[in-house]
Amino acid sequence: MTSVAVIAHSQRTLGGGLGELREALRTAGVTDPLWYEVSKSKRAPKQARRALQEGADLVFVWGGDGMVQRCVDVLSGTPAILAVVPAGTANLLAANLGIPRDIQAAVQIGLHGSRRTLDVGVVNGERFAVMAGTGFDALMIKEANSRLKMRLRRLAYLWTGAKLIFERPVRVRVRVDGKRWFKGKAACVLVGNVGKVLGGISIFDHALPDDGSLDVGVLTAKDLWEWSRAIGRVVIGQAHRSPLMRFTAGQHIDIRLKRKAPYELDGGERTPTRRLRIAVEPGAITVCVPEETSG
Repeated sequence: MTSVAVIAHSQRTLGGGLGELREALRTAGVTDPLWYEVSKSKRAPKQARRALQEGADLVFVWGGDGMVQRCVDVLSGTPAILAVVPAGTANLLAANLGIPRDIQAAVQIGLHGSRRTLDVGVVNGERFAVMAGTGFDALMIKEANSRLKMRLRRLAYLWTGAKLIFERPVRVRVRVDGKRWFKGKAACVLVGNVGKVLGGISIFDHALPDDGSLDVGVLTAKDLWEWSRAIGRVVIGQAHRSPLMRFTAGQHIDIRLKRKAPYELDGGERTPTRRLRIAVEPGAITVCVPEETSG
């Protein structure tokens, strides 16, 4: 018999809130789920470990990508199945998997949808499901604080991104699967496990979360004109044709920076560093998905 747990970010809202989630589960026959609420996503791992210890084998996570990432870090490599209720700002993992921002639908997918085994990435010892990066994207996430995101949602990233275009590029060296792939100044280095990353825009055209590899992109734009050209290509779905962007894929990525810089994973800011060691863990976690996205 399935033991259901809910790990919820109490500050995130969707539909009728957590009350509607409880009612949707009760109506579906889940009358007494293990229930854990946290006020900050960094407190979620402790509750995820509690859920595992108390026998949960299906874990609903209520929140955004940062909340989901914290739980993915704990649930990966275990028999527990992840069900996402996208109640955050971007919800990129949910968008890539076709999980709608609808409580009733998310509950039905969690209880009766297909199961899909996905890869996860690991950066400096911490797992992620969507992306990791340093440079422009990490600075943008750092500047888009929680209060601004609550007020403007996705527009918060556009607002802060516009202010950061003129930030000085950093000199980086990137090795992929043991071979030097890039050396020079870059505005951003991004590693993706899925196709849609920043702002829900498709950056990695061929990325799949179950192909056993991670996609890597470097942006070398350094002024307003070059940024305009690069963004234009991205908007029309031709990022791979931009001379200011380079792409590859691999299982092991080593990024070295000339100076310390913040990095992000799944939209969460992390401490500045000069090196990112990134690898893929194939088939590390099972996620509930709609029937049409199970293949």
